[in-house]
Amino acid sequence: MRDIRVGVVEDDASACQKVLDYLNRYQSESESENPGAGGPGGGVRFTVSVFDDGAKIVEKYMPVYDILLLDIEMAGMDGMEAARRIRERDDSVVIVFITAAPQYAIKGYEVGALSYLLKPLPWFAFKQEMKRSIDMVRRRGDKSILIDAGGSPQRLELADVLYVESIRHTIIIHTLSGKLSVTGTLKSFEERLAEHDFFRSNSCYLVNLRHVTGMEDQDCVMSNGERLRVSRPRKKAFMGALAQYAGLAGGA
Repeated sequence: MRDIRVGVVEDDASACQKVLDYLNRYQSESESENPGAGGPGGGVRFTVSVFDDGAKIVEKYMPVYDILLLDIEMAGMDGMEAARRIRERDDSVVIVFITAAPQYAIKGYEVGALSYLLKPLPWFAFKQEMKRSIDMVRRRGDKSILIDAGGSPQRLELADVLYVESIRHTIIIHTLSGKLSVTGTLKSFEERLAEHDFFRSNSCYLVNLRHVTGMEDQDCVMSNGERLRVSRPRKKAFMGALAQYAGLAGGA
C-alpha cells in the first residue's frame, strides 16, 4: 500500500502538534503490529502536509490528498469554507473536521465530511476515526490513480476515463470532462490499468470497457459517440474481454 497523503489544516500550533504526534503514533503502532503488512489495518505510512489557514490549502489545491483533517474555527478562512471550495475540485478526498464547537459539526454533512472530532482531541477517538478514514481510502483506491499532468500531480477517477491515446511520445487521456496530456508510454498505462477493465484495441488506444456501447464493423463505439479502431489481430481478444466485462457488470 502506498503512503496515505494527509493534509492537516490548523491555525493553533499546539493543537496542530498534537495531530502530528497522533499521526506519528498511529503510524508507529500500525507498523509494529503489522510489520511489512500492506493490507487493511496494517502497515500504514503517512505523507503529511501542514497548513495554518484554510486559504493556504485552497489557494493552489490539487486533488492529491487522501484525507484532510480540518479545524473549523480559524482566524483566516475557516475549515467549513475551505471544505466547500475543495469539494468544487475534489469529490473523493476524505474530510474529517476537528473542532471545539460541536454546533458546527452538523454543517459538515453539507460538504460530504466523513465525521468530526471534538477538542481536546482524545487519542482513542482519533485512532478510531483514522481507521475509518483509511478504510475508506483503501476501498476507493482501486477506483482512481495518481498522474502527473503538466508537472502537477492529480487524482484521476477511472470511471471518468473514456480511453488513453498514444500520439508520438505523448499520452492523451480522454475523460468525460476533457483531455489530459501526460508523459509515459501506452504500455506502462496498459500494465497499470490491467486490473481495471481497460483493453488495448490497437497500437494507439487503451479503451475503458465500461464506456464501450457497441461494435460497428472494425470500430468500437464509445459512450460519447466516438468510434475507435480495433485492429484485426486484436479484435477477437477485444470482443472476448468486452463480453466478459458485460457479463461481470451485468451480474454485479
